[in-house]
Amino acid sequence: MTLSPLNRRRWRNFKANRRAVWSLMIFSVLFGLSLFAEFLANDRPILVNYRGDYYAPIFRFYPETAFGGDFQTEAVYRDPEVRCLIRTGGAELCLDDPRAALAEAETGSVEGEPVVEGWMIWPPIPYSYNTVNDIGVAAPSAPDRNHWLGTDDTARDVLARVIYGFRLSVLFALIVTVLTSVIGIAAGAIQGYFGGAVDLFFQRVIELWGATPSLYIIIIVAAILPMNFWLLVGLMTLFGWTALVGVVRAEFLRARNFEYVRAARALGVSNGRIMFRHVLPNAMVATLTMLPFIVTGTIGSLAALDFLGFGLPASAPSLGEMTLQAKQNLQAPWLAFTAFFTFAIMLSLLVFIFEGVRDAFDPRKTFR
Repeated sequence: MTLSPLNRRRWRNFKANRRAVWSLMIFSVLFGLSLFAEFLANDRPILVNYRGDYYAPIFRFYPETAFGGDFQTEAVYRDPEVRCLIRTGGAELCLDDPRAALAEAETGSVEGEPVVEGWMIWPPIPYSYNTVNDIGVAAPSAPDRNHWLGTDDTARDVLARVIYGFRLSVLFALIVTVLTSVIGIAAGAIQGYFGGAVDLFFQRVIELWGATPSLYIIIIVAAILPMNFWLLVGLMTLFGWTALVGVVRAEFLRARNFEYVRAARALGVSNGRIMFRHVLPNAMVATLTMLPFIVTGTIGSLAALDFLGFGLPASAPSLGEMTLQAKQNLQAPWLAFTAFFTFAIMLSLLVFIFEGVRDAFDPRKTFR
């Protein structure tokens, strides 16, 4: 695909900001890995071989009876009995004494019968974000070779929760930012371009809407309705779209009487085409300057709501809930360090990336 001269210039400007380029590379790797969190941290195997057949528990539900067990419920693959059944091909001794059967299987037979060997391929971290582990000590436990960042106060692996929580926070922030930007840019463009009574009416509406205590509204809604991801996205978008209206409105008010706009009107170009094809690109610099604050503010708001207990459900892999655990377990400093460095790295990378994007769209900046 061939880039236009304007886009080539923007790409050169972005590459000239080395900090933004490196931040984009690091963030892309981290976010790309988090998108495959199920393959990195999961209490289900990626692939199982049982009696010559292949199973993918990471994608499908398999009852314990599929591996020679007794129950129709989903197989608990970390349970010694299930591991023994898969390893030995469904030996009867596994139902009575799985550890003894596993020891016999190492010799190639169980109770004199040859073993139909099976195997499981596990993710690098064999725990999901909600797996309660039998750690043998009081929770939270310190980092060790099994739990690289330790466990929280309910014996869940911290590293697994960080991976899932990072993905959840970034996706939440990006979705809210896109929705609020679309609404805010459209509202600001209409206000600034038409001006007059339209501008005055929208300004009064925005003043009233901006004075609404959004945090209290979200808390009230959380007390009435069971909170979930999309409901929280809707509430954050409902109260966050006004952030970009002011800067977009100011740019459109400034540009509405420029020569090229007046010429386009004289040629009969539609208002919508003038607004979004000719005027909006000039307003993008001011808009992109605000985006880092919207993204980081959204992540901070999500963490704050989870910290207060009015955000996502308690079962969700929340970084805000991890921060709350760090506050409640001062004897476990690894929780505080993990939460701090996760937020610091994530927010710093996003801010540096948007700095480069701002420079790329700034027509007044040219880098050698």
